[in-house]
Amino acid sequence: MTSPVTGYQRSLRLRDAALVVIGGIIGGGIFLNPGIAAQRTESGLALLLMWVGAGVLTLIGALCYAELGARRPHAGGSYVYLREAFGPLAGFLFGWTMLLVIYSGSSAAVATIFASYAAAVFGLPAGMATPLAIGALALVALINLFGLKFGVHMQNLFTLLKLLAVAVLVVCGLFLAGVGSTPLLAADPAHRGVGFMSASLPVLFAYSGFTYLNNLAGEVKEPQRTLPRALLLGMLGVIVAYALVNVAYLAVLGHGGLALSRTPAADVMGKVFGSAGAKLIAVGIAISTFGFCNITLVAGARVLQVMGEDGLFFASVGRLHPRHHTPNLALVLLVGWSIVLVLSGSYGQLLDYATFGDWLACAVGVSTLFWYRHRQRSEAVVFRVPGYPLLPLTFIATIALVVVQSLRTSLVNTGIGLVIMAAGIPVYLVWRRLFSPVH
Repeated sequence: MTSPVTGYQRSLRLRDAALVVIGGIIGGGIFLNPGIAAQRTESGLALLLMWVGAGVLTLIGALCYAELGARRPHAGGSYVYLREAFGPLAGFLFGWTMLLVIYSGSSAAVATIFASYAAAVFGLPAGMATPLAIGALALVALINLFGLKFGVHMQNLFTLLKLLAVAVLVVCGLFLAGVGSTPLLAADPAHRGVGFMSASLPVLFAYSGFTYLNNLAGEVKEPQRTLPRALLLGMLGVIVAYALVNVAYLAVLGHGGLALSRTPAADVMGKVFGSAGAKLIAVGIAISTFGFCNITLVAGARVLQVMGEDGLFFASVGRLHPRHHTPNLALVLLVGWSIVLVLSGSYGQLLDYATFGDWLACAVGVSTLFWYRHRQRSEAVVFRVPGYPLLPLTFIATIALVVVQSLRTSLVNTGIGLVIMAAGIPVYLVWRRLFSPVH
């Protein structure tokens, strides 16, 4: 069966869709960022509450996207919602920022993390990191040029392997916790905390990516039922996994030790298995980051394809491969730009304002729910957000506070992100004037 709007083949089942949610969220953040979050909190208890609280906030956002996906079960995700609710300019600005910063910047940065860990595993010189990152991105494109079915099988494998890495990490940490020598929830006099918003930034980064499944909605079987279930199951799985991993870190390193660690996963595994343990978790992190790049680029290509189909991007990008039903040109374009960002060497900064732009786009995407509820009151929808309008408003307000905090603590990077977004306005006006009218 194919999607009636774009010709995509609906092949993603509930299991596949839930693994897309998990794989799109779990990348490198949970293996690296808990140490940063520990530096900004005063105790193990505060740290765990931060990770669970951010998970609940993300779950609220996922529930909102579940209703949006049930209402518009087509490829394109946030782009489609913004275009319908606020007009083609809003949709174009999302796609513009997604291409230049959010998806490409995240992929470039995470591909570099993959390369650094892969080089460490195989004992390669540091100079091989850039070629490895480029090779990883090119491999992602190659895997997904020949249909989503093969790509999904590979993605499911990557996600299951990264969950295995998480499970090994948790078992090792909780085994050491049985000794009872490290207080899990004790306060750390050396760290008094810096406030919820500052501490939440690295945590929210680790939770970003829950919207990727909506970009693939045109390829989900029975999307009105499958999308909400997959988002709920996937998010609950991620929250449990993240909470257990942080318990493992605290059990082995304590809050103070975690705050001093730049590589907490490697430190935990190193205490259990020595250098072999550190290398083992490096393999897991490499697999996790590669899987994240795969989902990010595949999801982003669907947005570009729908933009091309709508006349907001090159028409050639809007065409699907006649046999494989894949947006091959859109995928190659997005991967190519990600490779350019890897070569630019600015991926660290890109990741900062890619994260900022991603969450800002999520909040604006959730706001379209109010437009749909107002304009389509009588429309039958399989899933509706519980607690409406309180839960969507809570999500939007919290992300707004995070955006303000980002501007205060990282004005340059977030400012660059805003400038790139704003630059899309004249580009849109020129595009509309020189090319075909928007429909």
